[in-house]
Amino acid sequence: MTEKCIDSGWSFRRVGEACWYPAKVPGSVYTDMMASGLMEDPFCKDNEEKALSLMEDDYEYETHFQGGEIPGCEQLLLRFEGLDTIADIYLNDERIGSAENMHRIWEYDVTGKLRASENTLRVVLYSPTEYIRKAFEESRTYGSEDAMDGFVHIRKAHCMFGWDWGAHLPDAGIFRPVRLLGIKKGRIESVYITQEHKQESVALNLQVKVQAPGQEGSAGGGFSYEAEVTDPEGKTSVYSLSPEKIVIDAPMLWWPNGYGKQYLYTVKVLLKAGGEIVDVWERRIGLRTMTVRRRKDEWGESFAHEVNGVTVFAMGADYIPEDHLLGRTSRERTRRLLQDCREAHFNAIRVWGGGLYPEDYFFDICDEMGLIVWQDFMFACAVYDLTPQFAANIRQEFIDNIVRIRHHACLGLWCGNNEMEQFVKEGNWVTKPSEVRDYIIMYEHMIPELLREYDPQTFYWPASPSSGGSFDAPNDPDRGDVHYWEVWHGNKPFTEYRKYFFRYASEFGFQSFPCRKTIETFTDDERDYNPFSYIMEKHQRNYGANGKIMNYMQQTFCYPTDFDTFLYASQLLQAEAIRYGVEHFRRNRGRCMGAIYWQLNDCWPVISWSSIDYTGRWKALHYYAKRFFAPVMISCQEEGMMSQVADMNREHFEFEKSIHLNVTNETMEPQSGTVFWELRTADSDIIKAGQEFIQLEPCSSKWLGKKCFDDIDIFSTYVSYRFEQDGNTVSEGSVIFSYPKYFRYEDPCLTFETEGDEIIITSKAYAKSVEIQNSQEDLVLEDNYFDMNRGQRRVRILRGKAEGVRGRSVFDIK
Repeated sequence: MTEKCIDSGWSFRRVGEACWYPAKVPGSVYTDMMASGLMEDPFCKDNEEKALSLMEDDYEYETHFQGGEIPGCEQLLLRFEGLDTIADIYLNDERIGSAENMHRIWEYDVTGKLRASENTLRVVLYSPTEYIRKAFEESRTYGSEDAMDGFVHIRKAHCMFGWDWGAHLPDAGIFRPVRLLGIKKGRIESVYITQEHKQESVALNLQVKVQAPGQEGSAGGGFSYEAEVTDPEGKTSVYSLSPEKIVIDAPMLWWPNGYGKQYLYTVKVLLKAGGEIVDVWERRIGLRTMTVRRRKDEWGESFAHEVNGVTVFAMGADYIPEDHLLGRTSRERTRRLLQDCREAHFNAIRVWGGGLYPEDYFFDICDEMGLIVWQDFMFACAVYDLTPQFAANIRQEFIDNIVRIRHHACLGLWCGNNEMEQFVKEGNWVTKPSEVRDYIIMYEHMIPELLREYDPQTFYWPASPSSGGSFDAPNDPDRGDVHYWEVWHGNKPFTEYRKYFFRYASEFGFQSFPCRKTIETFTDDERDYNPFSYIMEKHQRNYGANGKIMNYMQQTFCYPTDFDTFLYASQLLQAEAIRYGVEHFRRNRGRCMGAIYWQLNDCWPVISWSSIDYTGRWKALHYYAKRFFAPVMISCQEEGMMSQVADMNREHFEFEKSIHLNVTNETMEPQSGTVFWELRTADSDIIKAGQEFIQLEPCSSKWLGKKCFDDIDIFSTYVSYRFEQDGNTVSEGSVIFSYPKYFRYEDPCLTFETEGDEIIITSKAYAKSVEIQNSQEDLVLEDNYFDMNRGQRRVRILRGKAEGVRGRSVFDIK
């Protein structure tokens, strides 16, 4: 098969206007308009509203390319890998087809339609806002109140129409490549490889589906194929005579990050007709078994990723689209984001169902980095009217994406939707019984049937959260996966996490503001730098959330008297909230087997639950994640932390004043080392200390004995603790017994000095949550937002320049 990428010479215009402007394909209307100065940055100030109005119009894209029929080809196909969304396609002024789903691949037969010289390709993109408005008038089907009415009627990323972290920016465009395919005798429609694992070998079963002009089927009927397998060390083995099974001896297995190496094999299938190679299919695969283990046990039913027979504690975050403007996304940007995940010891990532199925390179990078992908189908927080047309549309969407993604080593499971089993059970957005019926058909019949045909080896889960389907207690803490929002939406304190031992927490989160430099990208007036300013609230899409942050803040810290300190305090709140939950979940490994926090990233500069903001800056949470997802981690369950108990006329406090240390080993190797703890004064003098040598089995969690402290001043003493191996600190932390706002910190008099690629921090007293920043706030460090005792600490610079280095600690929140 011959491929020609049609990626140059594109221009665009608003339908009905005379003037054409340069366009990039792949790209989008918004990015092309910005490049030609036709609109302002929609992320700045409140420009979003102006940008939204632009989508009331239709747009057309056009290019010219040379070439008639490709010599020797019997069929020509025009292939669009991503059209957003409602479109008509014209070749030389002849309408050759239409599109109505951004999640599908669209192909049009153009055999005999190309001119020998210049050809004109034109794509008309129709207004998505007009489309959903008309559809909603005809059928009032409902979904998330944060999105525009009618969004459920168009197969377009839901969050483009608004979410509680997203803007109303329903961009349009040709956002993935356009190719002209020349088919000579036939092409490979798909290759499906299943694996049979034995003790010393892996058998690859190949199902090669061939399509010839006018027919389709398996290899045969004049076709044959040859297979080549290249192992991770570069050795290639060739298998002729259309092998249906290939046995690989001494296989090098693929493992998630932290459990082993990510070995990848390259499989190439060469289709032959009459001895001539007419098409080639090439992909990388990992040799592994992957499923979800569900077993009845003393607590209910387990739910854990199982890779190569080993149950994995999933550590990661929920991934949303990386940009509202798809023309701004790139392989390099995605690689950096996923590298930042690996740097923070992630081994899993959940692709949330309200966006779009990621690019091929997203999965390639996850393969390389050992990130298990929980892949939602693109349905979230809505009900749908399953008309015959809609059913046919989504059926092909499922096939396109299952076939495109299924070979990836990282693919951990398919999931039907985000939160809809729970919401439909509760009656949210449901206005007629048929919507409940259609839910069951879509997620418990249609998708499972297609997966049995196209990807039977990958585990399927009907919804997130779910206990297994059929509206059976979908958010049960003792079965399946859970979305837990009592901390944050329910206004419960961080301590609430310890009341639950979820089997797999796939969503839980807490908001924070981004860094000052990120905020400066969408503001231009000092009056904006207030949590409750008009612009700040335009970039806060969770109603009342800024007030919620303030409420949690007043419970925790002294009131920040300047905006920059407020930003710092908000990030610490977020980081402490998620730390409190994750450390508890990891201490209870075996009962709980997943901590996937909401959310990893942003799609525009916004106040949100992300740990990495839109510009790529790490918030405090991402540094905390690097520590609480560390393969070997020590944590402390402090007990009897200060709690107010009666009456309103005076304050009375009870304190147990004890610590219960735990070390978790999420590696395949046994670990041993020494746990140290010290009871200290605010200036870091040691009052009492202890140590204990421990041994840990692979993939285990171990409690140490409880330590009680009597007659201490909880307002000026703290406990530091660490786990050492061979004299090196592997994991450490500290705990206080009062609210941070009541603790009497000594001034640590922090100083920062740069030496080569390291920053040396000196403290004269206990310093909690030490933040290090440069002038651009874009440093990525080996560690940040950490607690330290009196003394020195060296931190390596991973990315950014050490210019204008400064820092602060909780002492400075005042």
